[in-house]
Amino acid sequence: MSAATVVWLAATFTFLVQCLMPGDRAQIIINMASGNVGEAPPAELAAVNAKYGFDQPLVLQYAKYLWGILHGDLGLSYQQHRPVIDIIAEQIGPTVILAITALIAAWVIAVLTTVLAAGRDNMWSTLLSGIQVFLATVPPYWLATILLVVFAVQLRIFPVIGGNSLIGLVLPTIALALELSGFLGQVVRSEFTRVLEQPFVISARARGMGELGVRFRHVLRHAALPGITLSGWAIGKLLSGAILIEAVFARQGLGGVLVAATSSRDVPVVSGAILISAGLFAVTSMLVDLTYRIVDPRIKMT
Repeated sequence: MSAATVVWLAATFTFLVQCLMPGDRAQIIINMASGNVGEAPPAELAAVNAKYGFDQPLVLQYAKYLWGILHGDLGLSYQQHRPVIDIIAEQIGPTVILAITALIAAWVIAVLTTVLAAGRDNMWSTLLSGIQVFLATVPPYWLATILLVVFAVQLRIFPVIGGNSLIGLVLPTIALALELSGFLGQVVRSEFTRVLEQPFVISARARGMGELGVRFRHVLRHAALPGITLSGWAIGKLLSGAILIEAVFARQGLGGVLVAATSSRDVPVVSGAILISAGLFAVTSMLVDLTYRIVDPRIKMT
């Protein structure tokens, strides 16, 4: 599925959510502005409908919505009365940094544990494999709570409120990375064990190359491909997971924006966040394809 198709489907979904959500959109906007929950006068409802174009046919609304997206317009926030793109742009930076840092950390953990333990028939290999399976099943928000209580509240090594400092990034990154490292480790480990038996690996050993050199220079390059494929999916998972982690550690980011928008039914902000996430997923998928060619030039782009 192409990147453009992914974004178009996400845009269509968000448009339908805005149109089919329970309640009258004009009434919701008026209630947010006034703080009242009563029914607004028809003239006031008509004015809001005209301002936002809710009184136009759905086909025309849909066309204008797509046209706006193509020009970077995600609509206006019902609550803040500001462009959604500005609200998201102000807060998405810390979330993206957290997601990317967690992805890098997950890869480092997965690669080290795989290179050191895969294909070895000993207690440590079995133990690391079991840890990977366990980590893959641990909810990040549960792990984040444990890390917060132990290392921030009790040991006081890290701040309780993460903020945007470098040290405040450590625990949220670990909470996200450990689960993903379990998934990546299992995928890479399986392929790594298979590649260890390939003729070119046996030839490298016969030429006198050390075991770690064989594993890092020859085996890992081929075994990493399934994990690279998984990374495209992982970015979407990390972005959604980062929102929960930010709430646990009281970090600035998209998490707080979405929590506030969801509780106040500020649909344009929620829809805008979905669209941005879809766009990031599409970009990541293209980067994954490029990485394939770097890791293994024999793979042709289609």
